[in-house]
Amino acid sequence: MRLLGAILAGGQSRRFGSDKALALVDGERLIDRVATALAEQCEAVVVCGREEADFACLDDMPEQGLGPLGGLNAALHHALTAGYDAVLSSGCDVPNLPADLAQQLAGDGAAHASEQPVVGLWPVALAPQCNAFLQSGGRSLYGFGEHVGARLVAVSPPLRNVNAPEDLGLPEIQ
Repeated sequence: MRLLGAILAGGQSRRFGSDKALALVDGERLIDRVATALAEQCEAVVVCGREEADFACLDDMPEQGLGPLGGLNAALHHALTAGYDAVLSSGCDVPNLPADLAQQLAGDGAAHASEQPVVGLWPVALAPQCNAFLQSGGRSLYGFGEHVGARLVAVSPPLRNVNAPEDLGLPEIQ
């Protein structure tokens, strides 16, 4: 299966107080840490929702400011036209993506982490449905997942999410 890794990074980091994609965990930027984890499982990796040097970048679709779902929509459409089978997505603020994430999420149809819907495996056939969901006013990844019947998967180890600077020092980050 050809996978496109997508880092959904269009957020404004309001709770964090600065650009959390650039925050350091063990001397490595969060966005680079996520990119490395996705690159180990995917043929290519893109950053959605922001310009980031040294990465292929996609604008949210159909417009900026739609949250993670706008980034996922852009990734799905890009993956569809480029001949990928699915998109493996993550936010830029998940520092402990497992090396077997795609395997954990694999199965029939879409799936996302039960605790973080931004981490998911989305077949490219969902691109038109994602666009229609956004056009109808949908903005929630949970809502889109429910709309397409995505399976909820308890990813192991449990995923961490960096929302505040103090989250960077959590001993559970692996």
